[in-house]
Amino acid sequence: MLKYAIIFAVISLVAGLLGFGGIAAGAAGIAKLLFGLFLVLAVLFVVLAALGVGAVKKVID
Repeated sequence: MLKYAIIFAVISLVAGLLGFGGIAAGAAGIAKLLFGLFLVLAVLFVVLAALGVGAVKKVID
């Protein structure tokens, strides 16, 4: 997900340099959305790891 956010950010920069304002704005919006989603998922997985959710399965087996 972070990979695609970076790709869209680069597309936005290139389109902005070439004068395609609408495409640049669209790509920047998509990059923001993907980066925000990446941050939410990253924080969620860190919290789950800190709580030891994966450790429960090891105890049961």
